[in-house]
Amino acid sequence: MLNTPRILLRELTLADAESLYRLNADPEVIRYTGDAAFADVEAAKEFLKSYDHYEKYGFGRWAVIRKEDGEFLGWCGIKYTPEVDEYDVGFRFFKKCWGGGYATEAAKVSLDYGLNELRIKTLVGRTMKANTASVRVLEKLGMTYWKSMDFHGGEWVVYKTP
Repeated sequence: MLNTPRILLRELTLADAESLYRLNADPEVIRYTGDAAFADVEAAKEFLKSYDHYEKYGFGRWAVIRKEDGEFLGWCGIKYTPEVDEYDVGFRFFKKCWGGGYATEAAKVSLDYGLNELRIKTLVGRTMKANTASVRVLEKLGMTYWKSMDFHGGEWVVYKTP
């Protein structure tokens, strides 16, 4: 789907259920997301079976695969929320990938795809205010602070493309 020198972004498949389960099973990984862990691998499979963004919109959250060894590093991509007519770029990676530039790299190629290929006028990125690493990624992407909001019981910040 999308490429950089180090990574490939492709559609999530049922074969990713185990990796997705392990990713969300780490409390530190989901600490700032407002999401709950999957109960088991089967719950991750059910999520993947019902994930319809690719069919509905032609894009979605993509698996991030390291080209060097084919390892699933996490996910990144664009999500459309029709209730508020909003497109957001999001990302989540295994802890061992943190600080390696993968989130910025994957989010940049996703953002570029959304703006230049899909012709989306504005994309947002949101994270809990306390998640300074994700705030930094959004800033590195050239996104600017837009607003704060209460969401999932915490204070969130929303950034958007200029």
